[in-house]
Amino acid sequence: MPAFKSDFLRTLQERGFIHQISDETGLDELFSREIVTAYIGFDPTAPSLHAGGLIQIMMLHWMQKTGHRPIALMGGGTGMVGDPSFKDEARKLMTPDVIQSNIDGIKRVFSNYLTFGDGPRDALMVNNADWLLGINYLDFLRDVGRHFSVNRMLSFDSVKTRLDREQSLSFLEFNYMILQAYDFVELNKRTGTRLQMGGSDQWGNIINGIDLGHRMDTPQLFALTSPLLTTSSGAKMGKSLSGAVWLNPDMLSAYDFWQYWRNTEDADVSRFLKLYTTLPMDEIARLSALGGSEINEVKKILATEITAMLHGRENAEQAAETARKTFEEGALAADLPTIDVPAADLESGIGLLALMVMAKLAGSNGEARRHVQGGAVRINDKPVSDERTSVGTGEIGEAGVIKLSLGKKKHILVRPA
Repeated sequence: MPAFKSDFLRTLQERGFIHQISDETGLDELFSREIVTAYIGFDPTAPSLHAGGLIQIMMLHWMQKTGHRPIALMGGGTGMVGDPSFKDEARKLMTPDVIQSNIDGIKRVFSNYLTFGDGPRDALMVNNADWLLGINYLDFLRDVGRHFSVNRMLSFDSVKTRLDREQSLSFLEFNYMILQAYDFVELNKRTGTRLQMGGSDQWGNIINGIDLGHRMDTPQLFALTSPLLTTSSGAKMGKSLSGAVWLNPDMLSAYDFWQYWRNTEDADVSRFLKLYTTLPMDEIARLSALGGSEINEVKKILATEITAMLHGRENAEQAAETARKTFEEGALAADLPTIDVPAADLESGIGLLALMVMAKLAGSNGEARRHVQGGAVRINDKPVSDERTSVGTGEIGEAGVIKLSLGKKKHILVRPA
């Protein structure tokens, strides 16, 4: 890949964001001579994005930081169809109310990374429902659909994978890539957008948009994709043992978010510092050179910097301090994640397995049982080996709570309500 002249592409290159670019030289020249508008689309499949989508948000962040205009496109229209890319089966259809509720939840995160407004470099948040919901189907077929070759669409990896496995691909889903391509053309018309970014699994869909733009006489459009990330051990980004690592604070606390990044594998620390923090590259190089026991201190810096961007510096440092008290001093930190349990239930006693599921330390009684049998569960820091244990008011300590722990790093305070 060439050495880029523009600040934006140079920043993305040195931090490891670039997987493919449709026209490296042309895009670099565009970024060097004018303010560029680019977008990334976000599917409203849940009320929050998770950590796997953070790389896309950081790309928009760096775009604005280097003097350009980012657009976060909410898929209010395309969400009614669902992206079939690399899925084994069709997504369940969502109602318009669920889609809107999910969009409202997803929006909350972006103001931590982008500055929105009306200026030439201010970020925009746009919903493709604004133009897709009012489309006349026959007009759309005639004006847009005629530019698509079914033969070519069948050759895309995202479609081919499903067909090769003899899995059904509905006509509804087949239309998704046409709608997404049309988004690119429509955003160019409305905002002058020249670039669409996304994960590498979106390459075919983005190229579709470039081709459609060419046929519908837009200026030259461009594609840029980031690598699909996994951890060094092959785990999917944004997933932890206890479930998705959500970005919205009401779905995952700052402390649990901090802990996810604190548990980064050694081999991933340098890469994650580049992708998920705004620390200068020379500082990242210095931290990456540290080894031995010092790597744990670097992981704390990584966790604090990522958490500060999402939850604020104060909450990030409080999470770090909570972890320090809990693990280094063995103290009971009052700001550990807490669940409220009816006092009456504690008076009569709750089964340990059920309480672990309630606290989201396990997804089922069976999983909780395996943790107990493996010696990983503690109540008030005392190991529990009997899966039939009942937890009640007798376990409530001086602080008025019960500390329920799984392993060394997962702790929940159980508080009578």
